[in-house]
Amino acid sequence: MITEQAYAYIMASKRNGTLYLGSTDDLVRRVWEHRNGVVEGFTKRYNCKLLVWYEAHEDLMVARQREYRMKEWRRAWKIREIKGLNPDWDDPYDRIAQP
Repeated sequence: MITEQAYAYIMASKRNGTLYLGSTDDLVRRVWEHRNGVVEGFTKRYNCKLLVWYEAHEDLMVARQREYRMKEWRRAWKIREIKGLNPDWDDPYDRIAQP
């Protein structure tokens, strides 16, 4: 189980598919919400259910700043960031959701 305070993260519809950037103080809960279509919006509309990248931060403000900076990036830079830490675009949700 991850225990850090806050996270910036990227969800994807598929490998090299539509990307969504977000930040949260509860990564497991938030990814579950995206995967199960609990909240209306971008991830539900574009079927972004795969967690492909996340980064832990000390607090939510820092995680949000990282999210906002990355949203200004070109798509190729975001994909390079994902591939740098997750070259196979594996979804770590089941691993991080373990108690």
